[in-house]
Amino acid sequence: MQYDPIKAVLGKFFNRRVWLRKLFYRLLDTLLLRTWHVHQALRVFFRSKGVQARVLDAGSGFGQYSWYIASRKPQWDITGIEIKEEQVQDCNMFFARANRSNARFELGDLTRYMMPEHFDLILSVDVMEHIEEDVTVFRNFYHSLKPGGELLISTPSDQGGSGVEHEHDSSFIEEHVRDGYSPEEITGKLHLAGFEKVDVKYTYGWPGKISWKFSMKYPILLLGVSRLFFVLLPVYYLLVFPGCLLLNYLDIKLHHQRGTGLLVRALK
Repeated sequence: MQYDPIKAVLGKFFNRRVWLRKLFYRLLDTLLLRTWHVHQALRVFFRSKGVQARVLDAGSGFGQYSWYIASRKPQWDITGIEIKEEQVQDCNMFFARANRSNARFELGDLTRYMMPEHFDLILSVDVMEHIEEDVTVFRNFYHSLKPGGELLISTPSDQGGSGVEHEHDSSFIEEHVRDGYSPEEITGKLHLAGFEKVDVKYTYGWPGKISWKFSMKYPILLLGVSRLFFVLLPVYYLLVFPGCLLLNYLDIKLHHQRGTGLLVRALK
């Protein structure tokens, strides 16, 4: 199914007021398991850096990760790069209205974007599965990092991360150009790009896989059938929310031999 139209409807609704956008970010932080894993990794990075740092949010989307960093590190400089013009405009408008001046958003293509030795951290969440020329992007990331800089990637794995669990399945999200990476594939491509130290771990093990189906997959499938389901979403989430929270907690605490997501750290 096409995910972008649903994202556009959500973005338009929650961008009406600053407090609504903040509520939207809080909901994403709570429901999306990938956010739990990314925030955990970001907190480790926060402890390793001083007062100032430059961050690239590569494929910034709604801007929720830029908001998380900008709110906790007001002296850091965050740049969001996004290929969709409407999301760039929405994010710049919201951050200005929210008086958060340490983040800005630009229209750009990651296959062409490079700022030599400029960033301390590059964050890429649910982006690489949408880009065919992934090694080109990884090389741009490598050259854009300062020596000692870190690349943090969250992306689906080839263990069913795009809803593809069997040979004849199609991707749950039509905008994906690949079904997911194996740890060996993404490590090899990052090595080709210049990264020497790469650490990959599975996310979305058995608890996360169940949580994702109830918190994301089933609601999106229903919204794809009819937008009227928006009216029922609050009731639906009241029913599934406690169980999804417990499953998310278990997922970040357990070590997974396999999973439908990958969290990747690469150091320059």
